Amino acid sequence: MPKSQTVKSLLRRKGLVRSRDLEREGISRSALKRLNERGVVKRVSRGVYGLPGAVLTEHHSLAEATRLVPGGVICLLTALRFHGLTTQNPFEIWMAIEAKAWRPKHHGLKLRLVHFSGPSFREGVEEHTVGGVRIRIYGAAKTVADCFKFRNKIGIDVAVEALKDFTRQYRGGANDLVRFARICRVSRVMQPYLDAIS
Repeated sequence: MPKSQTVKSLLRRKGLVRSRDLEREGISRSALKRLNERGVVKRVSRGVYGLPGAVLTEHHSLAEATRLVPGGVICLLTALRFHGLTTQNPFEIWMAIEAKAWRPKHHGLKLRLVHFSGPSFREGVEEHTVGGVRIRIYGAAKTVADCFKFRNKIGIDVAVEALKDFTRQYRGGANDLVRFARICRVSRVMQPYLDAIS
């Protein structure tokens, strides 16, 4: 199979691929550069390629970030936006990585990496498909608890707004909130706000 067909086939299956993934398939960086120049592939950001003319959704940058940080989980403001729990429109993509994880270079894409550890990193992860890429993102209840945990980074007003929006949209979600507040160790911080809006 010609290299251009191999690349197209891989991109149709995965949506976006990193150049190192293509190298594993026998496509050198110089061959990839030539394919990009000929318009067979499109360079989306440094080291990430897609098909030209592919339909880009509002969440396309999440797929791009997932390809750059394969072990990361979309979190905080970006997850709030994904779940429709905020009026904020973050200019960075917030991603959680494990406490001792390697911090990838992310030229061309604005990433805000936050260290999570233990159950706080592992629990509450959902998978969604965006542009053919499976992204990992924290669920709505976990994201609200995370906002209270990182209230000094994002602001308590954002956390409270997210909590109010969550209780309006997820009427039966109180048990999930309590569970994730316990995991994130913010039960005492969240309780007065929960009491005020209930």
